[in-house]
Amino acid sequence: MFRLPNQKHRKITKGRFSNFQEEAAPGTPLYRKDLEKGVKGEANDDGTIYISKDVVPNSMEERQILDHEMRHLTEMKIGKLKYNDQSITYNGSTYPRNNGEILYNGEWLPEGSKDFPWEQH
Repeated sequence: MFRLPNQKHRKITKGRFSNFQEEAAPGTPLYRKDLEKGVKGEANDDGTIYISKDVVPNSMEERQILDHEMRHLTEMKIGKLKYNDQSITYNGSTYPRNNGEILYNGEWLPEGSKDFPWEQH
């Protein structure tokens, strides 16, 4: 599920997300911001999505990024995926995390690597 080009976005005036302007999906705040080099989107465990300011709004690229990040949010909500500063847990297996890298199959790989099973959708 992702935002359609002509869909208007409501602004919530009460609650924990009172300052967002857009939604990736109903109830999912979307923030456009500067992200680390090479990062185009991030799903956060508070239910928000960040998307790079470099991504053209309403583009096919944006729709693909939002679809990908919404899958991460869904996996977090159902308990399949969780993370903290020290580790990523996916399908019950925990992987150490440090300085932007994750230890997977004996090798430290950069976060977002397509080698991770949680990034293969």
